[in-house]
Amino acid sequence: MSEVDVDAGDDERVVEAALRPRRLEEFVGQERVREQLQLVLESARRRGRPPDHVLLSGAPGLGKTSLAMIIAAELGTGIRVTSGPALERAGDLAALVSSLAEGEVLFIDEIHRIARPAEELLYVAMEDFRVDVVAGKGPGSTAIPLEVAPFTLVGATTRSGLLTGPLRDRFGFTAHMEPYTPAELERVLARSAGLLGVDLRPDGGTEIAGRSRGTPRIANRLLRRVRDFAEVRADGVVTRAVAREALAVYDVDDLGLDRLDRAVLDALVRRFNGGPVGLSTLAVAVSEEPETVEEVAEPFLVRTGLIQRTSRGRVATPAAWRHLGLRPPGPVDVLPLDLGDAG
Repeated sequence: MSEVDVDAGDDERVVEAALRPRRLEEFVGQERVREQLQLVLESARRRGRPPDHVLLSGAPGLGKTSLAMIIAAELGTGIRVTSGPALERAGDLAALVSSLAEGEVLFIDEIHRIARPAEELLYVAMEDFRVDVVAGKGPGSTAIPLEVAPFTLVGATTRSGLLTGPLRDRFGFTAHMEPYTPAELERVLARSAGLLGVDLRPDGGTEIAGRSRGTPRIANRLLRRVRDFAEVRADGVVTRAVAREALAVYDVDDLGLDRLDRAVLDALVRRFNGGPVGLSTLAVAVSEEPETVEEVAEPFLVRTGLIQRTSRGRVATPAAWRHLGLRPPGPVDVLPLDLGDAG
């Protein structure tokens, strides 16, 4: 593997893009999804037709965008990239779809946030490869059907539950991407270290992988920060000791919790005696927006068993108290779980 040709001052997104796998065989982890997707693509190639539309769901940073680009590369075709929030009107989508070449891949990130008028037009485009362009206004308006070239839509979402039934049903292949195991993240880090020219020792990779929250994007970001530390304050070699010291500087603890995560835990435990407390109150306590706490901090805290979301509010588990070096205040009641918000 050759070293990525980037300078320290280059944009982080450029570096991140350079680390993306280009082919399915290079993609680490998600073995079941890779096997299923390979069958879909190979079958389409043999039939000489575009594959079914693909829906990828899962937490941010698991590789949904990388897989979309791999699909286009494996098919030997181009890819157009957009996002749900960018498609506010039906005309926006009609212009985009009608400009696609035959067999091209259209990637819509955060597809659950697409506006309803554009979504309704997308139904016909996905199913019949047609868009209806409305000419005129009011009672005299007419819908002119416009044929579009057959294409493959790849949709990505972090919140599959917000997709409407009619949109979800039009995808021929759906895949849910799971968090990575530490061993898989070590493989990701070894590949990225080779591309970046980082001297990453196995124990250093193990240390970084264990703090990466099961997410390749976070693993690669931490690798770059540890590399910076190793080049400035060590001999450039990333060992376990160097990784630990570097991640302490960047406020990433043994579980992978960062400043915001620990602030949420600290407020819940120390200010509210472990809860229950509503999301809005908890957000005020850490000086963040409720959406930031709910979408950035909570998913990992819930997944690691440090907090519970209940019908009465957020509750710290005994593991949260222990992680902060505190003793839980006696028996902790088991509250009824509720994945909805207790504001």
